[in-house]
Amino acid sequence: MAPMTIEQQLKRILLKVAKPGRYVGGEYNSIVKNWDSTDFKVALAFPDIYDLGMSNLGIMLLYEQINNRSDMLAERVFTPWDDMETQMRTEGIPLYSLENKRTIREFDLVGFSLPYEQLYSNVLNMLDLAGMPVRSEDRDEQYPLVIAGGHACYNPEPMADFIDAFVVGEGEEIIVEVARTMQAMRGESRFDQLRAIARIQGMYVPRFYDVTYHDDGTVATVTPNVPEAPKRVLKRIVPVLPKPFTRFLVPNIDTVHNRAPIEIMRGCTRGCRFCHAGMITRPVRERPVPEVMDAIEEIISNTGFEEISLLSLSSSDYVYVHELADAVHEKYHDSGLSLSLPSLRIESTSADLLDKLGDTRRSGFTFAPEAATEKMRDIINKYVPDEQVLEAARAVYSRGWRTIKLYFMIGHPEETLEDVQAIANLCKAVLREGQKLMGGKANVNVGVSTFIPKPHTPFQWVPQDTHEQVRQKLHLLNSQLRGHGLHLRYNKVEESDFEGIMARADRRMGRAIERAWRMGCKFDAWNDYHKHHVWLQAMEIEGLSSTFYTHRERGLDEVFPWDHIDAAVHKKFLKDDYLMSIKGETRVDCRDKCFACGILPKFKEERSQTEAMAWECPPVKPISDRKRSENGGDRIPNVALIG
Repeated sequence: MAPMTIEQQLKRILLKVAKPGRYVGGEYNSIVKNWDSTDFKVALAFPDIYDLGMSNLGIMLLYEQINNRSDMLAERVFTPWDDMETQMRTEGIPLYSLENKRTIREFDLVGFSLPYEQLYSNVLNMLDLAGMPVRSEDRDEQYPLVIAGGHACYNPEPMADFIDAFVVGEGEEIIVEVARTMQAMRGESRFDQLRAIARIQGMYVPRFYDVTYHDDGTVATVTPNVPEAPKRVLKRIVPVLPKPFTRFLVPNIDTVHNRAPIEIMRGCTRGCRFCHAGMITRPVRERPVPEVMDAIEEIISNTGFEEISLLSLSSSDYVYVHELADAVHEKYHDSGLSLSLPSLRIESTSADLLDKLGDTRRSGFTFAPEAATEKMRDIINKYVPDEQVLEAARAVYSRGWRTIKLYFMIGHPEETLEDVQAIANLCKAVLREGQKLMGGKANVNVGVSTFIPKPHTPFQWVPQDTHEQVRQKLHLLNSQLRGHGLHLRYNKVEESDFEGIMARADRRMGRAIERAWRMGCKFDAWNDYHKHHVWLQAMEIEGLSSTFYTHRERGLDEVFPWDHIDAAVHKKFLKDDYLMSIKGETRVDCRDKCFACGILPKFKEERSQTEAMAWECPPVKPISDRKRSENGGDRIPNVALIG
């Protein structure tokens, strides 16, 4: 009797698990190619559950790029939830793809998306569930090549033991180049395959670098050990943004974000010192309005989604924001289509913009001041005066929105309890504005996260707040932000501590990651699943100190574990900006003045070779800001605003 296929095995277990729709595939717009007649096969893996991974735009972009090639296919795989994993291990069902229900070991290439550090243990669990050794050195050419990309890969060292090669930078073009290289190297040894991969700009192969350490535990040197490995791995960028993805897969179940995103702009020029994304996604590239409008029409036609989100890090800096708002309003204001425009700075026209975009739900706006005193705003280089926040609150409440969400960070460098008290004071002031206009219907939801110093930012040198400091600040906010209309949410101290450890860890942390996983750690991004005490125990067993990575101030000349990863922003630029923060000095938006961060010379060749460049450095300044400057405005607020 022939062994049962995965499809047949699934029929025996799916009724035993919650949300079986996570595991069956077959979504509208999914692409199922003929397995036997397609030469090269890529598994795109998101190391968390379907409900989260299906909202990831990056996965969809790569899905399209690979499937557009006639001789290649891309299929999706997500982390099964506990109940499904138990059934799979009991029944001997290996990790499989959703489209053709093929085991992951049958693919030529497995690409993990790593947007944040809390996913590391899930990567190991997925490799193990696929029947593959978790360590890269134990996988030869008989196994698929395992690569990873995403924002967390700008410090790839903690996962260096497990990933064959990392994508540093943007993946739309490089994923095809890696696939073509592996296609050409099929049958060669894994060592030779990786040597070919290392020649690709933006690809980092950890085994081709030797790391030495000083007696105090800091990194001494990171040295290439093969000719193909560059001394510094320069990130990959896409000079011209590809056509927006519009054939979104319609999920089988409710997901975290039941809407279709369109990226209208990539990069940011604001220079917030805490912001990892703002530093690593430079330079700014913008889409023309007709391209965005065409994408909206195609999404509606292809998917039936009733909500579309226009994505960027700072949408107010999108040069054509008013033109786009007018175009959307004119075409769709009576259609019932709902659009959200995240990350708008607080300006008098912000609420009007969202009115034009057709957001009729009046559910709430999100402002992200991040800090509430002038001192802290100068330190983090995000100047947002209280009156500007209150003015925006009045504009929002007066248009019928009942809820304003305010996001802050605690734990910024030099922060005191007085600075934290100012957060509570500002939240109460916003609520009072709402009560004047809406009475008891007004609400202020306050989200507070703990600042985590990240690689490739000006704050990569600073210590993270200790548990005692964070708890003291949270206690103050808990005591102050109470009563009708005020709602406070914050991260657990242990969760922030874990992210801080992993963000700046070196490759020695790999031993602790593997040990913690073998001790039962997984789903570390989930509050109820993160076992902080187990992680600390695993680090202790491996001779590592968690405080070494979190609460230690770095010397200005220290070699960082990620210094050989080139995000195209000079370390000197970051160091100078850090020293400016100590003095309370700020930088203006680099649309107003170029500070020679490093982007322009490093990508000069890409600029000269591309006929229709989509970015300038510095980029064109938005019309609204030019008018503001003409009227004498010298400091432009940059508070995030989300409808």
